[in-house]
Amino acid sequence: MMNNSGAAVSGNKAEDLIVVHDELDLPPGEVRVKVGGGAGGHNGLRSIMNHLGGDFVRVRVGIGRPPEGMTVTDYVLGGMEKTVRETTPLAADAVEKILEDGPERAMDVFNVRKKN
Repeated sequence: MMNNSGAAVSGNKAEDLIVVHDELDLPPGEVRVKVGGGAGGHNGLRSIMNHLGGDFVRVRVGIGRPPEGMTVTDYVLGGMEKTVRETTPLAADAVEKILEDGPERAMDVFNVRKKN
């Protein structure tokens, strides 16, 4: 279903959307806000972009990369309940900030690198 997300949002304007999606290139538990950009290999984003273009707001939820020997597909489709459960409140906070103060302010708040 995710790979065909564009069909679900067709008829809307890209600028009216906030898309929350998993992001392999962010460590698990991190959340970033972005406006526009490419699909980066994400089939759901590609589908949305094919239907509406790419100028929508994104809340990128970090899931990290799969362990060595595991395919991306197997990793994304299984065993991430803990990461999703722990990250959902932060992603919801990002959506609230976008709605209240706009994407630029949300980026100021959420796109801060964590110190190790």
